[in-house]
Amino acid sequence: MGQEDRQEFTVSPDEGLIEPAFACPSPNQDERPGHRDPELIIIHGISLPPGEYGGAYIEQFFTNCLDWDAHPYFLEIKGMEVSSHLLIKRDGGLVQFVPFSRRAWHAGQSVFRDRKNCNDFSIGIELEGCDESPYADAQYKTLVNVLRGLFAAYPKLCPRSIAGHCDVAPDRKSDPGPAFDWLRLYDGLT
Repeated sequence: MGQEDRQEFTVSPDEGLIEPAFACPSPNQDERPGHRDPELIIIHGISLPPGEYGGAYIEQFFTNCLDWDAHPYFLEIKGMEVSSHLLIKRDGGLVQFVPFSRRAWHAGQSVFRDRKNCNDFSIGIELEGCDESPYADAQYKTLVNVLRGLFAAYPKLCPRSIAGHCDVAPDRKSDPGPAFDWLRLYDGLT
């Protein structure tokens, strides 16, 4: 990633907010146990309905406003209350649902390096996409810039504290999937 791709993303550790991001507050959040700073970043992939991009379905889902009758797939997820801290759209746009100082409900039953309940100590970043389709260039650019901002704000975060949803819940989840280019991500951070 060249200098022209670098954008300054500023994180306020006290407020748990990142600029520039569009705020779309989710009710699906609560206090982090022990009010600890984040120590893990979990990368997810999501598309609603599966394999379709664009629109406001993800934001509606994370804010409990999704019309369950708008698509047959939505009946499979009806009633779920989930969220993430951030969503990076296909065009690189950034949406924040939950402050980093609070617990978002993104990982479910999970374990990282023998620590259970990853939501307690992690930041969840959703990429609009699915396991088998390549993620967009703009998403990698935004993700790298977001990670730089998070690393600067939270001393316990670094490239070694990034995992996929598939790594913390391997029996249940496969995202961000084989289409996610981990080497591209790490090369962008150097």
